[in-house]
Parts: sequence; structure tokens; C-alpha cells
Amino acid sequence: MPIRSRKLQLVVLGFVAFVTSFGAHVVAVNLPVYAQQVGAGAFVIGLLIAVYDFAELGAKPVFGFVADRRGTKATMLAGIAVFSVASLSFLVLPPRLLLLVRLLQGLGAAALSITSAAMVADYFAEGRARAFGIYNAIKGAGYVLSPVLGGAIVWASRFSMIFVACFVVGAIAFVSCLGLPRASQDTGLDDDEAFSLKAFLDAVRDRRLRPWYAIIVVNMFLVGILFGFLPVYVHSLGYNQLRNGLIVASATTSYLLVQPVAGMLADRFDAMKVMGAGLVLSSVGVLLVPFTTGPTLVMACVIGGTGVGTVWTNSDAMVSQLAKRGRTASALGIAGSFKELGDMLGPLLIGALTQAFGLKVSFVTCGVIGLSSIVFLGIAAGRRAQGLTPASGC
Repeated sequence: MPIRSRKLQLVVLGFVAFVTSFGAHVVAVNLPVYAQQVGAGAFVIGLLIAVYDFAELGAKPVFGFVADRRGTKATMLAGIAVFSVASLSFLVLPPRLLLLVRLLQGLGAAALSITSAAMVADYFAEGRARAFGIYNAIKGAGYVLSPVLGGAIVWASRFSMIFVACFVVGAIAFVSCLGLPRASQDTGLDDDEAFSLKAFLDAVRDRRLRPWYAIIVVNMFLVGILFGFLPVYVHSLGYNQLRNGLIVASATTSYLLVQPVAGMLADRFDAMKVMGAGLVLSSVGVLLVPFTTGPTLVMACVIGGTGVGTVWTNSDAMVSQLAKRGRTASALGIAGSFKELGDMLGPLLIGALTQAFGLKVSFVTCGVIGLSSIVFLGIAAGRRAQGLTPASGC
């Protein structure tokens, strides 16, 4: 049955994005159980976490490119199918082949995450930033719910049942998407242009998008620090795991809740100013962390989470707005790879700095690097003044 309600379309697309965040973390948080069962070490756990992200890093631009030429909805359905079948395959494959399963899950997740975002951009040409805010909030719920659900499943059953849960979530998403209308840009390009390297490089080299790609890298750099390395600082304070989890949750919750509001503000006011405020908040939040404890630490986390959430949702909306017609999925795919890159660089740099200079210097340095991204926003504003980008909200 066709889905004609715009609100329901947005919920369905948000749930598709939920599949990838759920799939990433429901497995990752329970990998120590798997490692104990098969006798694997910490390096294998890290590899099993990283392979999902590496698959997305490399595949997102490719699937975005394919979607622009062969249909966004068709590519999305294919991605959901790959993710779901890969999840179910763990039940019949030897446990030691989990690396292959995670790789295939990551490839499917890359396709479905980029195409669902491209369809949000297509369906909601007006009020785009607000739509992306709601979409990203639903997607982000996967990061919050998956550790709890995954832990409950393993506690009540066994590790392999996590993959049954992934299959069920994927199957629900697949069936729900069947009623979505085709994207209006699913018109295809002529055969001479289809799958050409030149068309792909054009999307990468688009001058209007370069500053936004840089902003995305810096924002995800801060995300990787705030959500990934913050527990290291909290642990250094002598807090137990419960307090550690609650403090990190203050950052993730503010990140989730701000996105619809940030999108609405960008639609109503100047998106550049909203983005600038987000960059300042995220950078200041990270910079303040090593000077705080207890309630003040929670406040710093809320400030940082609010900032990264504001930039996250509006950068998606801006990239899709600026992409040339027929290039939306490609542009979002490239932006997605830059997100993964920034998410990996953040923990790597702050880890190296902490090893050499300590936690205080590392957090302050990374906060200052975050503030430097205002330069990229200035470049984007300059190009807007030259007529290369829109004059107002997303």
C-alpha cells in the first residue's frame, strides 16, 4: 500500500537509518562475550568494530553514485536486503567468520543509510533541515537503545540471537519501504554519463561542497572524542561504570534531542549562524571537559552534545541542498565517508596526545582544533556571497 503521509514517510526513512546505528552498536557492545566464547583477544574485538565502519567509509560514495543512476529506492532496498541476509547468515556460518558477516552488514548499512538520507532530501525540499533533524533523531535512537536491547538479548539467550534481532529490524524496514514513492530525481542519466568516473569526480570536486566536507570532518572529529574518548577521562576521575555511563548519556541525549530543534532554527533563520553556534558549542564543550567534575562535567557534555547535534543535522541538509540535480546521493555518500573519517581521526589524535602530554592538554588541543572549523564556515559564507550557495536556511 502506498505511503502518502509525509510524516509517515519521514518515520519510515528514519527507521531505515535506525537499522544501521542499531546494527553497529548492538553487536559492538557485546563483542567481549563473543571474544570469550571463541578465545579472541582485544585486537580482534577492535577489528570487528572497525570493519563495519571501514565498509561504510569505502562504500558510501559508491552506493550514492549507484543510487543517482539506478534509483535511490531500489538501492536502498538492496542495501536493507544485504544487511538482513548477512545478519541471518551468522546462524549458519562458523562463529569465527563473524568478520565476514560484519563486513557484509557494513556494506548493506552504507547503501541504506545514504539512500534514506537522499530520499529525505528529495521528499522534503521545503523544511529540509527540520526533516533531517527528525530523521537523525530516529537514527540516533539506535545508538541509545541498542546497548540496552543487546545486553538484554545476550543475558536472556545467547550472542547469536543479536543477529536475529538485526534481521528482524532489517525485515521490518524492508517491508515498510515498499510503500514509499520513488524519489523525484530517480529519472536516471543517459547511458553515456552513467557510471562514468568523470561524473563521480565532479561530485567530489564540487567547490560549493568542499568547505562543508571539511566542517563535517571536524564535527565528527569532535563526536569521536566526545562519545568515544570521554569515558577515559571519566574513568580517570575514579567514577564507577554506572556514573560513567550516565555522564556519557548526557552528551548522547542532548545530541539526539537538539536535532529537530536545530533543523527548525536553520529553516527559519540563517543556517550559517546556526551552524556557527553549533561549532562553537561543540568545541567549547570538549575544551571544558578536563576542567570539570560531577555536575559541571555533565554541563560540559550537554554543551558539547548540543553543538555536535546541531552541526550534524544541518550539514546533512546543507550538502543535499547544494548538490547538483541528480547528484544528491553521491554528495551525501561522499559526506558520509568524511563523517567516518572524522569519527576515526578524533579518538586516534586525542589518544596519541594523551599518551604524550596527558588528558588536559589533549582535550584542550582538540577543542581548539574544533574552533578552527569556523574558518571553513567563513569560506562557505564567502562563496555564498559570490552566489555559489543559497542565501538563507536549508
